[in-house]
Amino acid sequence: MLQYLTMGKRIKQRRKELGITQNQFAEMLQISNNHISTIENGRGHASIELFCKICSVLDVTPDYLLVGQIHPNDIPKNIIDMLHHCNEEDLALVEHMVEYLIYQHGNR
Repeated sequence: MLQYLTMGKRIKQRRKELGITQNQFAEMLQISNNHISTIENGRGHASIELFCKICSVLDVTPDYLLVGQIHPNDIPKNIIDMLHHCNEEDLALVEHMVEYLIYQHGNR
């Protein structure tokens, strides 16, 4: 059985990561603030059509909301979002940092 409370928490967390208020989110989805509140609190659920809109507005995949995985590689969406703002030099630095972390993890 789908756990609506867990899914609602994921929706709320992602909405907050994007800096969207609950009222703004409701307006974007063209639903009432009360309806999105019941979804986020796990007391209600979204239709398939609304679920698809939520995924689109929050820029997440359905599997993230359903099972908690955003990308096949399990890279959190907020990290991907932040990397889009980096220049090539910053990305090279991030790559080196990740390589170092992998190296360190392998030596434990």
